[in-house]
Amino acid sequence: MKTSFKVISSIVLCAFLLGSCSRKKDKFINRNFHAIATEFNTLYNGYIALEQGRNNLNEAYFDNYWDVLPIERMQVFEDIVLPGQSKNENFTRAEEKAAKAIQKHSMNISGKEKNPQMDEAYLLLGKARYFDQRFIPSLEAFNYILYKYPASDKINQAKVWREKTNIRLDNNELAIKNLKRLLFQEELEGQDLADATSILAQAYLNTKSVDSAITQLEIASNATKSNDERGRYRFIQGQLYNKLGYKDSANIAFDKVIELNRKTPRIYMITAHLEKIKNFDYENANKLEASELLAELEENRENRPFLDKIYHQIGEYHLNNNSDSLAVAYYNKSLRTNSKDKLLKARNYEILGDMNFDASVYADAGKYYDSTMSSLVLNSKPYRVIKRKRDNLEDVIYYEAIAKVNDSILKLVNLPEMERVAYFENFIEVLKIKAKEEKEKAEAAERNSGLVTVDNKIDGQPVRAGTPNQATLFYFYNSTTVAYGKNQFVKIWGDRQLEDNWRWSSKGISSGVSTSSTDAILASASDEEKFDPQYYISKIPSEEKEIDSISKERNYAYYQLGLIYKEKFKEYGLAKNKFQNLLDSNPEERLILPSKYNLYKIYQALEENDEATIAKNEITSKYPESRYATIINNPELVSGKDENSPVSLYEALYFQYESQEYTDVISKSEDYINRFDGEPIVPKFELLKATATGRLEGYNAYKKAINYIAITYANTSEGKQAQNIETNILPKLANKEFVAENDSISNNYKVVYQFKNSEPEELSDFQKTLDEVLENIKYYKLNSSKDVYSPNTTFVIVHGLKNGVVARTFDQLLTKEDKQKIKAPYFVVTSTNYQIIQIHKNLDTYMHIDNN
Repeated sequence: MKTSFKVISSIVLCAFLLGSCSRKKDKFINRNFHAIATEFNTLYNGYIALEQGRNNLNEAYFDNYWDVLPIERMQVFEDIVLPGQSKNENFTRAEEKAAKAIQKHSMNISGKEKNPQMDEAYLLLGKARYFDQRFIPSLEAFNYILYKYPASDKINQAKVWREKTNIRLDNNELAIKNLKRLLFQEELEGQDLADATSILAQAYLNTKSVDSAITQLEIASNATKSNDERGRYRFIQGQLYNKLGYKDSANIAFDKVIELNRKTPRIYMITAHLEKIKNFDYENANKLEASELLAELEENRENRPFLDKIYHQIGEYHLNNNSDSLAVAYYNKSLRTNSKDKLLKARNYEILGDMNFDASVYADAGKYYDSTMSSLVLNSKPYRVIKRKRDNLEDVIYYEAIAKVNDSILKLVNLPEMERVAYFENFIEVLKIKAKEEKEKAEAAERNSGLVTVDNKIDGQPVRAGTPNQATLFYFYNSTTVAYGKNQFVKIWGDRQLEDNWRWSSKGISSGVSTSSTDAILASASDEEKFDPQYYISKIPSEEKEIDSISKERNYAYYQLGLIYKEKFKEYGLAKNKFQNLLDSNPEERLILPSKYNLYKIYQALEENDEATIAKNEITSKYPESRYATIINNPELVSGKDENSPVSLYEALYFQYESQEYTDVISKSEDYINRFDGEPIVPKFELLKATATGRLEGYNAYKKAINYIAITYANTSEGKQAQNIETNILPKLANKEFVAENDSISNNYKVVYQFKNSEPEELSDFQKTLDEVLENIKYYKLNSSKDVYSPNTTFVIVHGLKNGVVARTFDQLLTKEDKQKIKAPYFVVTSTNYQIIQIHKNLDTYMHIDNN
């Protein structure tokens, strides 16, 4: 009986369950069965996946505290996601669970939903799509709740999430309108009120209504149940008050964040402290209090993850107190924390670069600016600003390096033999010490090679290389392998100090000779030569021609540095030193007069009137016919139009170039290059000369001239322009093969009259007559021009013919009277082939082709 009862009971229970599974019956048991299955199975698992996805988003998101924080921590990516793909598998799982709940548990009977959990399912569906950044499908889910479940207890949440989605779609005005209506119509409380007002604050921020955003954040901060959110909202309030310039109100908001202490993420509290320090009044406030607070933040062990920001702010504090050395120390400390905040690193590097720039240490400033750019987004506005700074330093770094290297070489050249030997013996002593240290490290590494265990033991037993467990042990736990790694580092990089930019070659062995030169000499030396002073002495230039070349290069670098410091940076003291050093170095004659004139102008700028008078008298007495003497005696020429100034002469010469007076342009350019040697205008004359040479002599001559400019004036704008021409333009012009003239391909023909050794008047008369004849030709709109081909050949060209047959029978278009006027022979060429003829000066080759 008992067995049969159990069987019967099981059958009844199964029948009951099967009956309750139906989604078509509106009965109590059916409704509650599907509601419970929805809530505690599919939706439960869906919300777990959603929370995991949100946690992943929060962990991956990096707040930019240099700008106002967004209300919601969510990074929107611009990546295109194909249908069926997802940016986060957790959100895909959450969406699948929501869809499963809707498909398997929806009870839509007579147009009404009987499962009270379906609104929750659609809310989960919308949230999953929202966080997966599929905002249009998300909006559809939230709108469906508003349309289908107007009496739902989740209706306010759905409205808030709909407006969050609208904001992500840049519909800020619509979101503001709907949220204000929601707040007016509904008595929202608690988290619903916090969510609505916080997202309304974000919409106000997006529309630049900062005051309104602060008001809404105040409401959200008081209403939210989450201390994490409260800390974030208060912090954003402080940022907004700072943006408006209300520092006292900002500090009050930051104090509220600090009061939360461990109730909110520590990053908010630390950054609130630092923001208050940024608002510190260095003139009236208590500096001792501020320094003690910063010291406390630095020493607190809990703040170790935030030391990059703390060190930076301490550096800012010392910089504002004019304690530059302490500021530099803390900026470097901040950099050594290996911060993940790229903007913080860029800021540290930029400040250090600016400090070096202000101290006129331009080479180091350039290195810091290089590091700054490496931490910024390529081609962003901050990147372009730093790049302009760095480009301005390009020339000074280049010429300073030349001056330093050549000064070192010339110093060794001028040393007596005994002092040379003593110098290199000291240098060799340093090498021997380093070699000995390297040898000891290498021997230690060789004795213990292959050991990668902790204290060389596993479970108390010695372990040799090849032990199966060795791969599981950490490299840095073994002092032997660490020593070996250090030895290998020294072999590759040399003995480098622990400092920023350690990879720069200038951080290696320091001596009177440049590091790159030293490294090259050491690399080519045998073991015996490396420790022989005579080997190094033999590398010192001895030929007069080579020494003279080094001296000239050094002097030119001095001259350029003087100009750069004077004209670009207004560093008159540095400029004066460079020009004076140049004049003391027995410079070439061409550099003496411009150097003295620049010194005269520098003395005037520094108000050193006695020196200025001496320089003036020397120039006017020794060089009375020079342009500089003329300018000194007639200062009005500087403010007025000086027809003999380099700029005026260049403009006049360029006008001649446009008039195709190429021979004259080349000749005068050479004269001006010699006359103004050393001045910034010279590369312009060189480029104009190269262009005129190319137009007159062709591709090969142009290529040679451009290459010369690219090498000789590499650091000028003209030199860079020449480099671009050499790299990108010349290869396109190199082809000299003529194109077959076919009417289906060529639709532009030229009729060319060739004149050799003709007078300009003759050419002008012919062109004038030709223009009169062209006006009489019907059906064609033709015009003429004059082109120089070579020093003794000029073309007069007819343009406007689109058909090859018509072009070749051009004379048949003329009337009998006009034929009498135009009797000169002509040839026909396509525009493409004419361009090749002018570029490569291969007219003879073309004329031997059967084209005419």
